[in-house]
Amino acid sequence: MSALAPPSSLFGGLDDPADRTDILVVDDLPEKLLVFETVLGELNQNIVFARSGSDALRQILRRDFAVILLDVNMPDMDGFETAALIRRYKRASHTPIIFITSYADEMQTAKGYSLGAVDYIPSPVVPEVLRSKVRVFVELHILQRRIARQAEERVALAASEAALRLAEESTKRSSLLAGLSHALSGVLDPREGMHALLAHVAPALAPNATVALVDERGVVTHAATRTSLFEDDAGSVEIIPPAALPSAHFALLRQALDRPAGAIEQASPFVDGALQMLPLVHGDRFLGALWIDGELTPMSAALLDEVAARAAIAFATASLYNALQVEIAERRQAEARLEEAARRKDEFLAMLAHELRNPLAPIRNAVELIRLAAPTETKVRWAADVTDRQVRQLTRLVDELLDVARISQGKVVLQAQCLDLVTLVSQSIDTQRDAIHKRHQTLTLSLPARPINLNGDATRLAQVVNNLLSNAIKYTPEGGAISVTVAHESGHGGEFALLEVRDNGIGIDADLLPHVFELFEQGKRALDRTQGGLGVGLTLVQRLVQLHGGEVVASSAGPGQGSQFRVLLPCLGEDDDSVLPEQEGGQLPAAAVPRRILVVDDNIDVVETTTMLLSLSGHQVRSAKDGLQALHVASEFRPDVVLLDIGLPLMDGYEVARRLRQTPQTAGALLIALTGYGQQGDRQRGKDAGFDGHMLKPVDPHALARMIER
Repeated sequence: MSALAPPSSLFGGLDDPADRTDILVVDDLPEKLLVFETVLGELNQNIVFARSGSDALRQILRRDFAVILLDVNMPDMDGFETAALIRRYKRASHTPIIFITSYADEMQTAKGYSLGAVDYIPSPVVPEVLRSKVRVFVELHILQRRIARQAEERVALAASEAALRLAEESTKRSSLLAGLSHALSGVLDPREGMHALLAHVAPALAPNATVALVDERGVVTHAATRTSLFEDDAGSVEIIPPAALPSAHFALLRQALDRPAGAIEQASPFVDGALQMLPLVHGDRFLGALWIDGELTPMSAALLDEVAARAAIAFATASLYNALQVEIAERRQAEARLEEAARRKDEFLAMLAHELRNPLAPIRNAVELIRLAAPTETKVRWAADVTDRQVRQLTRLVDELLDVARISQGKVVLQAQCLDLVTLVSQSIDTQRDAIHKRHQTLTLSLPARPINLNGDATRLAQVVNNLLSNAIKYTPEGGAISVTVAHESGHGGEFALLEVRDNGIGIDADLLPHVFELFEQGKRALDRTQGGLGVGLTLVQRLVQLHGGEVVASSAGPGQGSQFRVLLPCLGEDDDSVLPEQEGGQLPAAAVPRRILVVDDNIDVVETTTMLLSLSGHQVRSAKDGLQALHVASEFRPDVVLLDIGLPLMDGYEVARRLRQTPQTAGALLIALTGYGQQGDRQRGKDAGFDGHMLKPVDPHALARMIER
């Protein structure tokens, strides 16, 4: 039996703890179990003892054994019955069984071998014989386990190598797709897109590749090809004329073009021998095709469809971008033409207004000469009056045309000054009363008791008021009602003056209302055109109001429901007594109490004229041209009043005022700001710096005298 042992080089010994195996010893006598433990202990294996057949079967269910030593003569269940039951278990169906018996005849031996026994050992056992035979089966069992383990390792290695190959192929595919996406992502030129596509297709997927793009009619607009025989072959991309595409390529392309765009992707492959065509389709658009020719690489089958899809997206994006660029260029050209037309229109209006004014002067002079030549002729005077009225009307129309042209060209400069909107509206109404009286219209005025001061151009704001009043009179029938409201409003982030003109006239159609301030825009008129006008009055109103930093809004309930125009203008504060808008005439009175006055301004003309006026009124006056000089003069002169400009060199008026308040000699002086800054924030900043009053240039001498006297 010892000849059955495998070569030691293959076995490798029994001392490796990782290879230890189990030996089952079944015997009902404890002293015999002790003998087996002593004999087999030198094998350094796990010895498991069972004292009955039932106990042995329980051990069989728990583990695999290299060999089973089974006593034949046991109570309850002998060795043969136990062996028969052991063979029924799949785990132990081939486990070697060595019977241990004190007597064995041929019949008993035959029965044992029929039950799968591999040997008989007589009892009492010879230790060397028992140990040698058990060693053989232990070594065989260990060898089987090693072979099985090596087989499992080889299977695992093969699986790992297969997974590695798959991972490498997946990495290559991902790398190629990522590189293609990156190369195509920023491409907006079709030629650059074709170059990037072919550089990634050949030779990675096929040795030869061609791409062509078509327009909406199916006509080839761009084409390129690349041939590369080796992986490291650069194979430059060649842009070719559309007509240079091979006939085989055109034939496959024609097959695709003959199908609806939505059915191209579901169609069977477009193949001609080794030539295969992949349609480039995005949505319902057929953009072109990619042809590959020659032996395909292992990655081709998995990547070609995805490559074609990504290329189609890139070319669709480039096509959309180019279409947008064309549209943008066309719009810019259209805008340039519109701007040029607007410029020519403004120039024409300006030229027309100037040319029309030239004959008006001699016509008006001729009217006056006619009146002087025949003062008593009734018909002549009537004709002269008619001519004079029409000349005035024409003059007003020409003035409006000229003003609109000037504003459009940015040539209108406001002559801003402090003014009272209430007074300005009252004066404008006085000029329109005759027209209202002639049409038997009712005028309702709602004016505040106190002035509403604002910084604006009196002439231009009078135009706004007169145009709104003229429109109300013109579009309100005889006997109609007109109301004018002036009020002070707070909100919208500041203080505002409100001017509202309302009438119950013909109203404004809903379609016209959004365009009522557009140039030459007018509502429907009767054929007699009794309303007159060119449609520039409201345009002029809106632009003048906007120049003043305000807004005008028109509203109407519809035709026959009248109209309402609301003008909001930034004002200087309703309760500010330091702003006195009304200019007074007459000789400046002498000062009731002469005072020491310091005038500080960097404008020499302002300093000299103000000094002269105050001196003539009996005041003692000194002057300074900057902030530092003002502080020096004030410390010596100790003025009662300081007239201080804000925009001074070296040190602004706010800082000068703060320092004057901190100086004992001038802490109680009257500080008056004379400045061109008149917004509410400027006035508050002046108060915070210590100013007692705030007056806008040019200052009314009478108002300045009253402020000094208070």
